[in-house]
Amino acid sequence: MNVVDILSVLADGEFHSGEELGQAMGVSRTAVWKHLRKLDDLGLELESVKGRGYRLQGGLDLLNQEAILRELTESSAEFVSRFEIFNSIESTNSYLLEQGSHGHVCMAEQQLAGRGRRGRAWVSPFAKNIYLSVSWTFQGGAQSLEGLSLAVGVAVAEAIGSLGVEGVQLKWPNDVLHNGRKLGGILLEMSGDVSGECKLVLGIGLNVKMPDAGSRDIDQAWVDLSQLGMKASRNHLAAAILDRLMPMLASYDKGGFLNYKDRWQSLDAFFGKEVYVSSAQQRTEGVANGVADSGALRLLVDGAVQEFSGGEVSLRLMP
Repeated sequence: MNVVDILSVLADGEFHSGEELGQAMGVSRTAVWKHLRKLDDLGLELESVKGRGYRLQGGLDLLNQEAILRELTESSAEFVSRFEIFNSIESTNSYLLEQGSHGHVCMAEQQLAGRGRRGRAWVSPFAKNIYLSVSWTFQGGAQSLEGLSLAVGVAVAEAIGSLGVEGVQLKWPNDVLHNGRKLGGILLEMSGDVSGECKLVLGIGLNVKMPDAGSRDIDQAWVDLSQLGMKASRNHLAAAILDRLMPMLASYDKGGFLNYKDRWQSLDAFFGKEVYVSSAQQRTEGVANGVADSGALRLLVDGAVQEFSGGEVSLRLMP
């Protein structure tokens, strides 16, 4: 027996006695209690009522590999070479950078060292959000990946929209927003030959049902999908994302970002707004003017268009 076995019983949000849990797991009540104490380490609040037993108030929406794969279309599933779901992991991206193969998908209930762009920590509470990474091999080097983070954003936004959540927008180059509040983010990391065969790991983090305790560590305005009325399970959401993501990765080197440019611009949260672009060297103010065919940010500065690529460049609204 392990913690996952107990969670699978408690996931329904109902009360279960220690005796019932012991019988279900085939262990003593003492062994059950030892495992229940471990739930604190996962940030889960266990409710105990004498005479009724234990429950996780509100239950848990646990990830299930079979459920996700079952919902994928055949054309998407064929691109998944390996699919792993971890109870807890340092980082899904780090894992695939070390051990990922072409078409390898990794998800986790919890990340202990999740990270976003520019090394920022990514808050990753247990069984509440989406932490999903995919490993993919490209032959054309870094140049063939121009605009890919934006295209992934389109796939994510459209997947969310297919589940009935309206108003999702994208912020260049890798943020998913709703009414200016952060809903999720995308992180691309590459290894290998920058001009030849290279391995790309793309990570997607989405707020689904962020607990109050986890939200205290977020230093910006945020929102989650439960607040926006999404009723679908995390398994259904993951399948909707992979259904769009895997075929996109398989065909991206044929047309690149140009195939997604118009869709991205229809979701652009900052278009026509006064913004500034900053890097370690300079700050440029202007009006956001969409993106170029390559995915570079277009900024209207004193009547002329300037373009900015990703990397260490940051985009912000003018105060």
